[in-house]
Amino acid sequence: MEEQVGKYWDRLIRRMADPAWEHEAVTLDSVRKPLSIFFRTLGGDGGLSIRASVQTESSQRRHWLQRVAGSGKRISLAWRSAETLHLPDRINLFPKADLNRELYYWLAAMATAPAFDDLGWISRSQQQVLFILQRYPGLVDRYHRLVTAAISLRPNVDKLNAEESAQERDIQKALYSPGTVAHLSECPRDPLPVLLWLHPSPPQSAIASEVCQSASQQEPSSQGETKQSEQQRKRKAKRKKADNNKGGLLTLRHETSLFSVAEMANLDRSEDEDDDLQDAENNANEMDELTITRDNNTTAKSVRFDLDLPSAEEEEVILGEGHLLPEWDFRKQILVKDHCSLLTIKAAVTDAGELPERLRPAARRLRRQFMALRPQSTWVKHQEEGSELDLEAYLKFRGQRAAGQQVEEPRLYSALEKKDRDLACLLLADLSLSTDAWVGDQARVIDIIRDSLYLFSEALQQTGDQFSICGFSSRYRNHVRFHMLKGFNQAYGRQARQQIEAIKPGYYTRMGAAIRRSTELLNLQPQKQKLLLILTDGKPNDLDYYEGRYGIEDTRMAIIEARKAGLIPFCITIDEEAEDYLPYLFGRGHYTLIRRAAELPAKLPQLYARLTS
Repeated sequence: MEEQVGKYWDRLIRRMADPAWEHEAVTLDSVRKPLSIFFRTLGGDGGLSIRASVQTESSQRRHWLQRVAGSGKRISLAWRSAETLHLPDRINLFPKADLNRELYYWLAAMATAPAFDDLGWISRSQQQVLFILQRYPGLVDRYHRLVTAAISLRPNVDKLNAEESAQERDIQKALYSPGTVAHLSECPRDPLPVLLWLHPSPPQSAIASEVCQSASQQEPSSQGETKQSEQQRKRKAKRKKADNNKGGLLTLRHETSLFSVAEMANLDRSEDEDDDLQDAENNANEMDELTITRDNNTTAKSVRFDLDLPSAEEEEVILGEGHLLPEWDFRKQILVKDHCSLLTIKAAVTDAGELPERLRPAARRLRRQFMALRPQSTWVKHQEEGSELDLEAYLKFRGQRAAGQQVEEPRLYSALEKKDRDLACLLLADLSLSTDAWVGDQARVIDIIRDSLYLFSEALQQTGDQFSICGFSSRYRNHVRFHMLKGFNQAYGRQARQQIEAIKPGYYTRMGAAIRRSTELLNLQPQKQKLLLILTDGKPNDLDYYEGRYGIEDTRMAIIEARKAGLIPFCITIDEEAEDYLPYLFGRGHYTLIRRAAELPAKLPQLYARLTS
């Protein structure tokens, strides 16, 4: 009871110290999609992903109530890095939701301006504002509305001491009339952050000094209650080896996750059994940098922040030696030769080999539908040569002869002509650990992918098209795993079904290398039309630097290379955030988002029919 009253009191004091317009708040998730389109329409880098920014420390002057509440020390600002556009996860500064929403769009516009790295913060910010206003006059009114609202929240210059007052006057003048303030007046204290400008010194993740080398190390188990993080922030973090000394107050480490990178807060509860997982998440949010590590401890409770981790390696057969492939380094703008080593893998043989009973009705229906795509032989009449006499042409010819007409080179035969589709297709399925996620209570993503591969193969078997089924996952650039489930020259049958049945989630998503290998295999096929279907549930990532912008740029380059080779790449995804990056990777009209993963098995063959008809 006493503890609960304390929590209520803490919340009350914090609310009094930092009043906000909660009922007018706008969240980043609610505007993410239109904001992404707006950012790219203004010329923003298409390779950047949009994520919530971490809160950073601020040494601004705090009033007595903030000091009592311990608030006002941290703030979320916007900035742009080489890989990500960081924006506050929610904005509730203004009394109108429209103004809070407009601030999101203004910050996204500011992120499209040049960096002006040779200028100081206040000059740089003003030049960025001038650049936006001159280039997009339609934003002028929006800017002035935001300036008026933002200055109303700033300190009254008449109530500050001389140094702080001069500094505040400079900032307000710079906001009202951008380009008129060359230098900020000196003051021992930082000014109140300017919400309309980008972060003066964005945080950078530390380079790992002690990286956990063993990716296959046994992962700690988590028992009991698990809470998903409410925020999709990309937190500043570093890796460190596990400390065997017990007694630390707070340790943080990786935990199994889905779709992207994050961390898990693991409070050491040997002395303190705090049951509130919200407090654990708040503790993690209060930290500037998370240290992540692996150990063998069992956690009583956990907060999950989304992260991919490799699973234990399964028994598999590696075919041949590693196949070397290049990788695109977007920072240096060069294709690094022989940078990745790809291993072709076949799963250990299972007892399976028959189509699962639950899929047989759907398979029968698809086979009937796809029979229509099978090339049909047709009789072509009026031919000079053929296996059958064209009776209609013959009677006409005799009638013309009887009428005394001269007919040169009569075409009196019918020939049976066979039409070929002349098409090869390779389906490349993402088998990374993120596919271990559950979709509802009945199946995981990997189960849905498996059913999709079954039905896709059953359907294509009827068309007579040459097709191959492959999967991929990765663990660093030297261990890209390419699962050969069915080759082009292999008939679809028991052996292929065994390979499909054996697929399991594991490791990461180094998509560029897998696409390049698929391009090589398709180029070996003699067909004129070549279709590369990529089935995935998330964006490219890996344990090393492949996370974020690097992986996206390499994948995009691999797709460009595939198009230059004459292939038709097309992506099918179930990732709800795919709109953020797939237009940049594949281009409009070259991907599709299936919002209900359970519909994937039925929709995949239909999509193939539409793409090839």
